[in-house]
Amino acid sequence: MISTESLNPAAAESRRARRGVLAALLVLSVGSALLAPRVLAQAASAESAGAAAPVPWASLTPEQQKLLARFEDRWGELPAGRQNALARGSQNWLQMTDVQRADARRNFDNWRSMSDGDRARARQNWQRFRDLSPAQQKRLRAAYREFRQLSPERRIELRREWDAKSPAERRQMLQQMRERRLQQQQRRPQLRRGQ
Repeated sequence: MISTESLNPAAAESRRARRGVLAALLVLSVGSALLAPRVLAQAASAESAGAAAPVPWASLTPEQQKLLARFEDRWGELPAGRQNALARGSQNWLQMTDVQRADARRNFDNWRSMSDGDRARARQNWQRFRDLSPAQQKRLRAAYREFRQLSPERRIELRREWDAKSPAERRQMLQQMRERRLQQQQRRPQLRRGQ
């Protein structure tokens, strides 16, 4: 059995790209917390966990201490979860490239400009993302990477299309995507057996 994708690889690639873009739009719709730097995400999850052990200031590397110098005087007063989040965040920062740091600064500025309600929704959406299976998270990240590879004009166009849809239309579109994905997953074993 010959698949339609093997007959028209360009059309198949276009469909895959559209699916990826739609999934990326889902990422955009669930809030900027998914786009926020790892530091913010880890800080939010560590603070909510609250069961972390305190981090002694002396256990931080000299580079971390330099980054976190403004907290030194009150480090011992910070909740353990906050200490852990800051320690991990500073370590992540030190491992970032200059481009990643610029992105993180921009994302942090966006985060600070959000209203309290938007931040609360972003945190909820981040938690929803964390609740996904690793495979679902991987697919969502891949779709977002595909979306980021589109031209800025195309991304804006797709965002406008998404924003123009009602919540019901968005749900319907996402349901159709899920159904198509399920059908594709069910066809894959059949195609492999037919080879």
